Amino acid sequence: MKKAIVVVSFGTSHKDTREKTIEAIEQGIARNYNDYQVFRAFTSKIIIKKMSESENLIVPTVKEAIERLIEDGYTDVIIQPTHVINGIENENMLKDLSTYTDKFHSLRIGKPLLSDIGDYKQLVSCIVEENNLGDDEAILLMGHGTSHHGNAVYPAVDYTFRAEGYSRVYMATVEGYPTLEDAMRLMENARYKKVVLIPFMIVAGEHAKYDMAGDRENSWKSILEKAGYEVDCKMQGLGELKVVQDMFIRHVKEAE
Repeated sequence: MKKAIVVVSFGTSHKDTREKTIEAIEQGIARNYNDYQVFRAFTSKIIIKKMSESENLIVPTVKEAIERLIEDGYTDVIIQPTHVINGIENENMLKDLSTYTDKFHSLRIGKPLLSDIGDYKQLVSCIVEENNLGDDEAILLMGHGTSHHGNAVYPAVDYTFRAEGYSRVYMATVEGYPTLEDAMRLMENARYKKVVLIPFMIVAGEHAKYDMAGDRENSWKSILEKAGYEVDCKMQGLGELKVVQDMFIRHVKEAE
């Protein structure tokens, strides 16, 4: 038997956050699975191209990674995505893998970060424990969002905060529901003075640096400041959290 784990991420061209998040997740999985070789694959061809041009780093797509494993004689493979939800990227990954099911002795696929209510509760508790709020402060999480039905995870997580007794944490998304405007309407009634903005994404990359914390007038930071809030931006991707890294290790274990 020759065993491999392929950690599949959307990817990021921002080296600073990649090292703290994607690489930390990969390293955590490698430490816990000494009898497996751990490999990386990205799903974003744009990011793969950027990294090749800016850092001379070649990251394979999922198909390229699988083809290489077949060539190198691997027999048992686990694919572990670092996607937050089972959305478009995860579905495309599953589609790419569907043609290889008979190429290995076993090909197993781990779940995205948020796949059941246990995952929701674990991450919700972690975010609250990681951030001590004053009486007049709130947390606003920036999720990516999507037109895919997997977007339902975001309002579900928002509800989980309330159900678990954390009423001062709000969820909004860049490209889905709830929106920033939805969250601000809810926050308005509570009369908060300060809002802590945190990316609800594996990496604190493009969206976090520009759409969330940027100085341009349509960034979330600028919009909230115009509304009268003091704003603190926490540039920490979910992948930096030890709890999140351990959740991915658990998903690998569940896929074995």
